[in-house]
Amino acid sequence: MKPLEQWQASLGVALRDEPADLLIENARVVNVFTCEIQLGNVAISGGRIVGIGDYREARETIDLDGAFLAPSFVDGHIHTESSLLWLPEFARAVVPRGTGAVVTDPHEIANVAGLAGIEAMIAASHGLPLGVHFTVPSCVPASPAETAGAEMTTAAIETALAYSETAGLGEMMNFPGVLAGDADIFDRLQLAAGRRHDGHAPGLRGRQLDAYALSGMTSDHESTALDEGREKLERGMMLMLREGSTEHNMLELLPLVTDATFARCCFASDDRDCAMLLHQGHMDETLRRAVAAGLDPLRAIRMATFNTADYWRLDAVGAIAPGYYANCVVLNDLASFEVDLVLWQGDVVAQAGTAQFGTTHVIPDVLSNTVHVAPLTVDDLAMPAADSHRAVGAEDGQIVTKLLEVEPQVVDGRAVSDVGRDLLKLVCVERHNATGNIGVGYVHGFGLNRGALASSIAHDAHNIVAVGVDDVDILAAIEAVVGMDGGLALVVDGEVRDRLPLPVAGILSDQPLEATAAAYERIEGLARSLGSQLTSPFGLLAFMALSVIPEARVTDQGFLALV
Repeated sequence: MKPLEQWQASLGVALRDEPADLLIENARVVNVFTCEIQLGNVAISGGRIVGIGDYREARETIDLDGAFLAPSFVDGHIHTESSLLWLPEFARAVVPRGTGAVVTDPHEIANVAGLAGIEAMIAASHGLPLGVHFTVPSCVPASPAETAGAEMTTAAIETALAYSETAGLGEMMNFPGVLAGDADIFDRLQLAAGRRHDGHAPGLRGRQLDAYALSGMTSDHESTALDEGREKLERGMMLMLREGSTEHNMLELLPLVTDATFARCCFASDDRDCAMLLHQGHMDETLRRAVAAGLDPLRAIRMATFNTADYWRLDAVGAIAPGYYANCVVLNDLASFEVDLVLWQGDVVAQAGTAQFGTTHVIPDVLSNTVHVAPLTVDDLAMPAADSHRAVGAEDGQIVTKLLEVEPQVVDGRAVSDVGRDLLKLVCVERHNATGNIGVGYVHGFGLNRGALASSIAHDAHNIVAVGVDDVDILAAIEAVVGMDGGLALVVDGEVRDRLPLPVAGILSDQPLEATAAAYERIEGLARSLGSQLTSPFGLLAFMALSVIPEARVTDQGFLALV
């Protein structure tokens, strides 16, 4: 039907009681504009809401018998690659959980494959019953302190900003460059003038935060402390309360959500792995936790729907009202947020937690054979002896770290791991262009008492990062990752005990959701069996080379202090 004809048909439903395409009867409708429950029938025509009230005629009806009808949930900031899933499989994970849209920054795949990687992700999003809105990566590589496989130049950013799927400029991680008035960053911000500029300002306060905000950043998802989040709200930034797999900041920030501020707050997951998505959920899990902590459920739903869509200027998304897309979820209650039914533009796409749509897996060749490592020996992993060493202090549930000063254990003139003090070897190996770059340092907090873990997921440049007790095991784990063309590997006593291949750009599985999640759970469980008390050892390992989050990291270029 042509647009004019569809408009006229919808007017007929609204004004003259012509039959709707679909009538959802006996619904308790969540009105996100007034934060009230509205009883009535919802008429849908041409994939959009026509009206709510005493509508009676339709070609098809669904009787909710008093169940709640809410807008589909919107994730304000995510990297879908962190799920380890190719985008159609990501959709299979989140759509049955009630997610109707995500705003994703594809800088993970851009760090490996540049603009070609982004274009592959955009192509994979087409035809899915999920609104996938992209922000253009602004910082690839994230900083000069790590070696990426590609670069998002100003020209590449300009190209990507022109895509219809683009919602704005991706998170500006190079906040030191912003504060220094870097000319190249200024050019990137100007290219996105009039669009949203996603912020990334961990720990910025006072005048530094003023300088960052005046440069055009309009949101932030990196707040970890109450006072930090309050300062960002005061400066007009949209405060995204983050709840991911390894970043649990939402409950800490929840007291900031008040009568005065809730319209300027929304939820974001940032990073959620496939096992968490499959078994715990996505935005539905965030809503459960927020409401259990005392947040009003109607306010919570608005923060997970309209607030996010409105901030990102997503047209006709995030509410159940005339003219909005009929992207809806049916909930039995507003505490468990168990999703019974999911509609996408008026069509049922998931029921009782099961996707009702198929997927295709067309993965371009540019995302294969991306792991290239120079020859490596045990001697390359050595650390010289010294009176003191710096160490990365890792913390469960956080991606921020501490810079520690430690006295090394020395054997045969070299600093080695010290299991008794939980000082393990942390290694990062460049894997894109076989440069031979290797960074080695100490890390505290992983708790392994034997073996080694290695991964080609290492935010943001995605080199190979490894942690372990023994250099021989660390080397074997790195070699196992190389042999898979990317993935996760666990080694004990020189033997590869488990592995998870991630052959798509070295960061994504080419397997279905269920198989990938099972393999990820298995290898994480085995890592914990080696003594680690971390919730997600591999999940936290992926952030140990992230050069834009304080206070300490190890990248392929060496130990990095960020204080």
